[in-house]
Amino acid sequence: MALTLPAHPDPLHDGLAAGDLLHDLSHAFGGPFHFVLPERFDANLAAFRAALDEAEVEGTVHFAKKANKAAAFVERCAHAGAGVDVASHGELREALGHGVRGEDIVVTGPAKAEPLLRVAALQGALIAVDSLDELSRVLHLDVPRPVRILLRRFPPTRTGSRFGLTDDQLDTALQRCAAAKERVRMEGFSFHLSGYDVQPRTDLAGELVELCLKARLLGLQADRISIGGGFAVDYVPAEAWHTFLAEQGPDDYHARKSFSTSDFYPYHSPVAGADALRAVLAARPHGTGAPLARRLREAGVMLLLEPGRALLAGAGSSVFAVQGVKDRPGYGIVTVDGSSLSLSEQWFNSEYLPDPLLLTAHPDQDAAEYRACVGGASCLDSDLLTWRKIAFPRRPRVGDLLVYPNTAGYQMDSNESPFHDLPLPAKVVIHHENGRLRWRLDRRPAL
Repeated sequence: MALTLPAHPDPLHDGLAAGDLLHDLSHAFGGPFHFVLPERFDANLAAFRAALDEAEVEGTVHFAKKANKAAAFVERCAHAGAGVDVASHGELREALGHGVRGEDIVVTGPAKAEPLLRVAALQGALIAVDSLDELSRVLHLDVPRPVRILLRRFPPTRTGSRFGLTDDQLDTALQRCAAAKERVRMEGFSFHLSGYDVQPRTDLAGELVELCLKARLLGLQADRISIGGGFAVDYVPAEAWHTFLAEQGPDDYHARKSFSTSDFYPYHSPVAGADALRAVLAARPHGTGAPLARRLREAGVMLLLEPGRALLAGAGSSVFAVQGVKDRPGYGIVTVDGSSLSLSEQWFNSEYLPDPLLLTAHPDQDAAEYRACVGGASCLDSDLLTWRKIAFPRRPRVGDLLVYPNTAGYQMDSNESPFHDLPLPAKVVIHHENGRLRWRLDRRPAL
């Protein structure tokens, strides 16, 4: 029996799948495409802001732009007065070009190039300084006002991390900042943790609050901390997920490929999105008796967030047309227009596990279940969008559509490449207007 991982029911996506719009768009573009739903982004942003308000914590939400290149999401940040987290000169230019104010931008990433540092400083962006070398380069920028910075803390529980300043390096950095107040405005500290555990984030946030108090003794501003992202998204129901983890094996995949379950994203999370933020704020940092939210209020420290995936939950999907189907003993191979580079989980030696939805303009009521993996249109054996033998309700046909659900967060464009001179999938912005669905192509600012 085939293992299934159906995505959570979604009325908005289900409504799109039931109509003709996706088939019409596939015909119009003649290839794969992604659609994005800005209204979902707005709702997720509102949920994070509500969690801060409920905890009576002053804070700001910055969208981690690396999670999706669509301009539509940055436009929503500008409209809502939200921030954007960027890590390159191109991302900074995109954010500014779509109306996000410089002071609402946080610049992260390691060993930032001098042009990025200079433009960020001129625009009043907040720069997360990752090393003493980078701090030296910031101090030597020729700009007319003090540069706004955070000092990025090395996560002591993640000894393999290549990011951040150790304790000794932080001490040196604080002394340099105190001696150069006319050059820099040291506003606080930041960190970013891999994984999605609540307590490590709360513990490290509590440490950063104490670092702010220490920095103030040196006359530094130190009134905010950034805890980065790491707020999980719940893609599939708990029972299906736990069954899959317990029963999956090589027989479930094309060519008997094997995956380590530790490499899979946790597609089910009982605490996700804004609720994960609530959990972080309600937990008590190690060695303290008060919840983090109370500690932030007492110390007068703002909380900055940089979610990416969690702001994009439910905010887009990827659509591929079936180009051919071939039978193998016991299963089939479906080939679609496009490649696995448009589902970036392959980057992590894993795959995107929520089941794709098969859409057809000619339903067959008497069809039998058909198991098949899904391959891309390239000439590489490794180009599979889905190695797993999906249990389709019937044998797919040429011209049918496969809709991979909920791919806006990190999936649809992190790895895309015009291999074989295939065009990159278009991005289509879909929204409701006066009771009907409207669409447009995503737009980027002219350079």
